[in-house]
Amino acid sequence: MRRIGEFKKKARIMLIDDNFDHLSGVKELINMESNYDVIATATNANVGISLIKKYRPDIVLMDINMPEKDGLSAIQEIEKLELDVKVIALTGYDDPDLIFRAMKIGAKGYILKTMASAQLIYAIEEVANGKIYLPAALSSRFFDYFQKSFKEEMNEVSDEDNLLSYLTAREEEVLELLTQGVTYKGVASQLFISETTVKTHVNNIFQKLQVNDRTQAVLYALNNGFGNRKRMKVAI
Repeated sequence: MRRIGEFKKKARIMLIDDNFDHLSGVKELINMESNYDVIATATNANVGISLIKKYRPDIVLMDINMPEKDGLSAIQEIEKLELDVKVIALTGYDDPDLIFRAMKIGAKGYILKTMASAQLIYAIEEVANGKIYLPAALSSRFFDYFQKSFKEEMNEVSDEDNLLSYLTAREEEVLELLTQGVTYKGVASQLFISETTVKTHVNNIFQKLQVNDRTQAVLYALNNGFGNRKRMKVAI
């Protein structure tokens, strides 16, 4: 009787690590304790990327701390190749910032060099099956850091980066009414201006927000905190 998964394609593995002894140990481990094929190894990122282009592995185990070019830079270059190569960061650092940066730029897994060999094989299996792998020991720290970083990024969006900052006070009034679904005629009535003037303001809004119609303008406003900005101004 054939076992489930017997005909499943074996993932082709490549290792990139400047520590030759560790690289050799991982290669031997994978060969002895799994059905995966280690098709190539490299002791620096530049050579590794060249070999990736040549052999097109399914999964790359990438050391993060390497001279000349670090693992994070290498992951970014690999992503740009668009070869559907899945990268697992294999490192000695459990820094949540490093985990966050690696996953943010495209790593599909993150595992420490000090973790058990069975966990490394399991990580490869998970990533090979299209999943993201992060050990339980690191996952809570990663998500705490992720949430904190996301909030900080949202708060650090400057007025200079937000096209809403280019609107005049009157244009903001017009846009606010548009987000409420008020017609041009209704806007004119509420602001005591002509409908022609409303259309002029609307065209200016379109140009400043770099959109083509009312729907796009409203979506841009709502997606970029227009309501919050208005409330902050009132509070001030």
